[in-house]
Amino acid sequence: MLRMATFCEEIQHLKAAGLRPTRQRLSLARLLFAEGDRHVTAEDLYQEARGAGIQVSLATIYNTLHQFTAAGLLREVPVDTGQSYFDTNTTHHHHFFEPEQGVVIDIPGEAVELNELPTPPAGYDIDRVEVIVRLRRAARP
Repeated sequence: MLRMATFCEEIQHLKAAGLRPTRQRLSLARLLFAEGDRHVTAEDLYQEARGAGIQVSLATIYNTLHQFTAAGLLREVPVDTGQSYFDTNTTHHHHFFEPEQGVVIDIPGEAVELNELPTPPAGYDIDRVEVIVRLRRAARP
């Protein structure tokens, strides 16, 4: 989890991740990391930025989220074809996903037990395993 408290700390976090601390990156980092761990779509962050008076395009939001992910500041959680959430918690964990409400909930990494994985194809190693458990509302009796 990355919490950015001051302007100087925000600059240092971006520089440490190999990113140039532009005005837009700093503004978006402040929105993303100010209040602890969260899951956000590009569209959610775009609306937050507009509400905060930050002049930024949706394309810039997407680019910044992908740059932050590549730099290790975020983790992308693909929940459906063409739909991803970006997670500020980059530690080992898994997710519940409730598509009707668009809610992503963290599952502690140790709460999921995998006994055996298939052998990867020749020339490949397993990089990581991410579990997304899809939820639906229970039927009422």
